Amino acid sequence: MTIEPLLKEKAPTVQAIMPTERFTLRPVKRSDAGLLGLYLGDGRVAEMTRVIPHPLPPEYVTNLIERSAADDRIEDFWAIDGTAHGHAEVMGVVKMARLDRNQSEIRYWVAPAFWNTGIASEAVAAILQANPQGATEIYAEVFQDNPRSARVLTTAGFAYLGDAEAFSVARNKVVPTWTYIRKMGAPA
Repeated sequence: MTIEPLLKEKAPTVQAIMPTERFTLRPVKRSDAGLLGLYLGDGRVAEMTRVIPHPLPPEYVTNLIERSAADDRIEDFWAIDGTAHGHAEVMGVVKMARLDRNQSEIRYWVAPAFWNTGIASEAVAAILQANPQGATEIYAEVFQDNPRSARVLTTAGFAYLGDAEAFSVARNKVVPTWTYIRKMGAPA
């Protein structure tokens, strides 16, 4: 099962800012480029995603930042910013893509220095609580060789839908995935 974003009406210009106990989810900004380049250039991060290439092309981070600020975007990006709590300005990123029929897809990555700290679980929980795109259903997928990321989803209330496959640019091959759904109810 492949979930691809569909171009819909113009996205809101302003993204929600979501504080948590250990960090703030806030829109990605230009000053994030250095840390984004450092983390996205790490093969361990890239290989757990569909779209991040490895090695990372020089223009990749600039394009991501420009895409995240576009008024006609179909994806919203939030930096996991720990500066208010004495952590790094970027510890990872959460992305939500608008899909058809009031649905969204969530994707996320955390920098290796913050793996196994609960950062991903807290970020996903914050996004679900805020439901910034007003989705009635949120989909997610993880590579089957990343069971910790699957645990993040199941802990957040996602239900397993089935096995599938997705192409990983960094791995240059099709990788088995697990697909999940979280029913959110009617939008507010």
